[in-house]
Amino acid sequence: MVQSLIDTKANLIHSDQLPDHAVEVRDLVKIYGRGVSAKRALNGLNLDIPRGSIFGLLGPNGAGKSTLINIMAGLTLKTSGEVRVWGRDVSTNPRGAKAAIGVVPQELNLDPFFTPRELLDVQAGMFGVPREKRRTMEILDMVGLADKADAYARALSGGMRRRLLVAKAMVHSPPVLVLDEPTAGVDVELRRQLWEQVLGLNARGVTILLTTHYLEEAEQLCDRIAIIDNGEVLACDTKDNLLNKLESKRLVVTVERLPNPLPEQLQKFQARIVGPDQIEAVCAHGDGSAVAVLDGIRQAGLIVRDVSSKEAGLEELFLRLTARRE
Repeated sequence: MVQSLIDTKANLIHSDQLPDHAVEVRDLVKIYGRGVSAKRALNGLNLDIPRGSIFGLLGPNGAGKSTLINIMAGLTLKTSGEVRVWGRDVSTNPRGAKAAIGVVPQELNLDPFFTPRELLDVQAGMFGVPREKRRTMEILDMVGLADKADAYARALSGGMRRRLLVAKAMVHSPPVLVLDEPTAGVDVELRRQLWEQVLGLNARGVTILLTTHYLEEAEQLCDRIAIIDNGEVLACDTKDNLLNKLESKRLVVTVERLPNPLPEQLQKFQARIVGPDQIEAVCAHGDGSAVAVLDGIRQAGLIVRDVSSKEAGLEELFLRLTARRE
């Protein structure tokens, strides 16, 4: 079923026309306003999103993620630079670029007086999908809304509306699918269902661009990640390469009678209280800092009951990079 959705626009994805990169961004600048009130949202941003990848675009609020997505989707005009979606320049070939991308926005922007069936039919018509090639019920079934096809959108729950947005983005079978905070505010089961659908599409060649504040999601799902802030790329590499750059781990020590405040000698290890009887500290690999942490705890007269360690993850790298920008 998913394969038939991708095959709908076979003329868009000929095997001899596949680009190396699903999205290419060169020296992209976006400035809002003029004069002293001008705000530079994107500052010479460069980015390549490989074809067929699940690409994580991470950054704090105001980093420029939504501006970049809106330029890719043709909703915002760039100030300068180049953006290509599936090899199509968003300025010189806007229709071709729009046909190659589907965007699931953060906002639940649905007409409450339309049914899911009507919404998908209208969206397909806007993208020029012939009526005989529309697969409205297939798409609704895939996102678990077939039984709500004729219910008004206003009667759907928040989770159902989120799934309907995914369905709308897929009506023209775009080779690039953008998910802008898709799991914000949804329950665990819906999140699992959504990622199953996304992984199924990606396995069949659809490039996924994901923005999320749930860094564990990006770490589990994405094979390549970019971290941006202040309109610039701070890091962009495969997930494994990014994580390998972290030369630290976290030591979690369970003690009896947790002190407050923590011993002064632990401050240099960024120690903090993480549980009713647990202290977490940051230790570098192979420099003896783990031993120093334990010595500091013992010197403070504390009794160690248990010790465990965990490798630093994507959250550690994200906080480290974005903190430098403040």
